[in-house]
Formats: sequence, C-alpha cells, structure tokens
Amino acid sequence: MSNSVDFSGRPFHFIGIGGIGMSALAYVLTKRHLPVSGSDLRPNHITRKLESIGSHIFGTQSASNLAFFHPQSEVITEKNTVVLNSPEKLPTVSKAILPQVICSTAINTNNLEYKAALELGCPIFHRSDVLAALIAEYYSIAVAGTHGKTTTSSMIGYMLLQAGLDPTILIGGEVKAWSGNARLGESKYLVAEADESDGSLVKHAPEIGIITNIELDHPDHYDTLEQVVETFQTFAKSCKVLIGSIDCQTVSDRLKPTISYSLHSDTDADYTVTNIEYRADGTTALVWERGKALGVLNLRLLGRHNLSNSLAAVAVGRVLNLEFGLIAESLATFEGARRRFELRGQVNGITFIDDYAHHPSEIRATLAAARLQARPGQRVVAIFQPHRYSRTLTFLEEFAESFSYADLVVITDIYSAGEPDLGQVSGEQLVAKIATHQSNVTYQPTLSSVREYLLSKLRPGDLALFLGAGNLNMVIPEVITTLCEPAKATS
Repeated sequence: MSNSVDFSGRPFHFIGIGGIGMSALAYVLTKRHLPVSGSDLRPNHITRKLESIGSHIFGTQSASNLAFFHPQSEVITEKNTVVLNSPEKLPTVSKAILPQVICSTAINTNNLEYKAALELGCPIFHRSDVLAALIAEYYSIAVAGTHGKTTTSSMIGYMLLQAGLDPTILIGGEVKAWSGNARLGESKYLVAEADESDGSLVKHAPEIGIITNIELDHPDHYDTLEQVVETFQTFAKSCKVLIGSIDCQTVSDRLKPTISYSLHSDTDADYTVTNIEYRADGTTALVWERGKALGVLNLRLLGRHNLSNSLAAVAVGRVLNLEFGLIAESLATFEGARRRFELRGQVNGITFIDDYAHHPSEIRATLAAARLQARPGQRVVAIFQPHRYSRTLTFLEEFAESFSYADLVVITDIYSAGEPDLGQVSGEQLVAKIATHQSNVTYQPTLSSVREYLLSKLRPGDLALFLGAGNLNMVIPEVITTLCEPAKATS
C-alpha cells in the first residue's frame, strides 16, 4: 500500500463523496483534471455539481465501482493482477492503476467498497491525508478551533479572493461567493478548514495556522479536554506562524500563539478592537494593531463571535502584507457561509434562520446574535435537534443553560449521526433539564411533529432559529410552503 497521496494522475475513488469535507476535496481534484469517482447512497446538489465538472458518481456502493477507471478490454499478465475473491467479481485489475480510495471517519469497516479496496490492495487514505498533502503543496492557511472554523476560513478565503490573490479554498460549508464549499485557484495560496473532531488535525503543517478556541466538543473521540489540547498543541508546533484568540483561556495558557487577537483592548494581544457597536444589521469596531489604530471594520455578520472571527482574518491579511483598507473593504461585503445564521425565508412576518450550532457555546452565541436582531416584543423561537448521544449526555447541564436568550424552545429527539442508542440519554431528558432554567420549552420528537407544532404556534414577528448539525433544516421549506398556501388561496 502506498504511503503518500499521488497527484500525478492515478485515479481517486471517494466512498461517501457527497459529504461536505469529502466533496470539497473531490471538487479540487476534479478541477485539477485528475480522474475522480465516488459513491454516495444519497445523491444531492453537491454530487450533481461534482458530476457536472467531470466526477463520476455512483448511487450505490459496491466492489465493482473500484474498476471504473480500468477498461474491460485491458488484459494484464497474471502475476501483476489481483482478482477480487467475492461473489461480486471485479474485472482483472492492474495493481498499477488501482484507484486511491478515500474515506472519512464516518465510513464503517463493513462497507462493501471499503472491504473490496482492502482485498484488492488499493491505497486507502483518510480524507485528512488528502487535505494534508494539498496543504503541503501550497502556501497554506489552515483554520482550526472548536467553534468558528467555517466562518473564519470562509472570511479568509473571501478576503484573499477579493484582494486578487486567487486562492484555492476547501471548507466545511457552502459560500455564495464561490458557489459551494471549494474552489481551485491559480495562485500559491490555499485556505482550508482543519478539523479536530477525529484527531486528524495533527497531520497538517500549514504556513499559517489559526486556532479560534478550544473546548471539548467530540466526546465520541476524546475523553477529556486535555486530550483535545494535546491535539491542538501538536498542530500548533507544525505551523510556521500560529494565530490564536487569547480570549480563550486554554489557547492563551497552553499554546502561546505567535500572533494573538482579542476583543478586549486591555489585553496585550497583537490585534484588538474598541468602539464596538453590535447592531441588528451588523457590527462595527475600530481595529488596533499592536497599539496603532488601523481603521474601522464594518461587518454584515452579527455578534461577538463573528467580530472575533474577523480579527483572525485581519491578522492573516496583515501577515500577507495586505493593506487594512483592502481587508476592511473585503470583509464588509462578506455575507457568511450557508447554515451559519442563514436567512431561509420570511413569510407572514415570521423570519426563518438556519444555523449549524450544535454545541452549548455555539447555541448561546447564535441566540445572543438573534436577540440583537430581534425587535422589542419579537419572540426568539429556538428549534434544536441534539446531535449525537455522546455529546448530548456529556453536555446535558450545559445544554440546559444555553437557551436563556430564547422565548420559546422546541427540542426534538437526538440525531444519532451513526451512534448507537445506549439508552443513557434522550431528547425528552434534555427537555426536562432545560425546563429547570426555561419554562417555555416543549418536546416534539419527530420532524413531522416539529412541523405541525410550528404551524400552530408560530406567529407574526417571530424569529425562528433552526439549530443543529443533523437534518432538522429539512422542516424549514415545508413550514414556509405550508404557511404560504393560505396567502396563495386568497390572492
């Protein structure tokens, strides 16, 4: 089995190509004119886009998919071939052109394609191996942290794009500016979101690394915060320049970033802000660089967390010798990534927002931003789908206290994300915990019951936020469509 990813022309096959991280890699490789195929049991707009640029997508997962780039007519001498020993026979395949098989942590070892790849002797890589290989090829900027990775990496990518630096971008969210979660640039710059969830962050060695904050968020992989810190410390040592928020005490105490940023002007951070104004339509602040005023930053994004994310982008821009005026001009027009306080529609005076928040800190920050936007008398309605049994159980008390900015809270059953239900925690238990802090909370276990409840309870002026990393946002268009029907009938 090969020890390194080969970008010289050997085919790539992605198992689960429609995932947000996998598809970004597949997009860049396809755009680099490399042969790319992949399988996904749930075709979506991402897989259709990949098909449109030349990736070959299979709607089923089977061993024969691995032979796609091997013409049936080719005959190789027996000593250089491998024949799959299973009922589903592959054509005789040359070892020299076996595809490089790419998997994410979500792929089970019982997956038919994965088992076939093992039996054939295909080079098998985790998606983080491909990202690490790309990071090594470019002048790379890798954004890590428990929260804010997607927004911060999107901001930086957008800033470089607006500055004419033509970056390659790979992130865990979709951005309107490049119509997706990835783009291939022609310059030496690459901006990537670097994920700590499975420990693969340690593989990356960028020119510039950013750490937004550190918390325990993935108890399915880490037992303690200390283990998370060790992962970030390994990553930090591999970065030539480390930019970090010292508003996170763990980053400040345990990592000692090369360049620091903070929302508090009384710190010794390299980048700080004063004259902060949080408004319903955005945020304004005066930015300081090592005691010198750079100028005013105007953001469309709401809340403290997004102002902090923008300071990371400012720090990167300055490392790259961009004038602050250009940085500010770029960030002023950044609209955010999809599913990050994304406006999905307005009907009957009700505003629908979709947000990926799935950790207590993220929920608190998102609802605080919503409260900024809410007018006097306007209700903030939080609809939350807990994500993973392990996370819900570990942070049960923290979740219970994270909805203080909401007027009405709706909780669904837990989205398993593939985890087994061990009977230790449920959505109903979470509701009972929240009820000790928030009297107006209801349990609606299924998406259909959420839909029916909202149709009966939402009222004009409500700001409805759909929170979670699962499939809760499927309800949004259904509710909007149903609410529109009476209006159509009377028009």
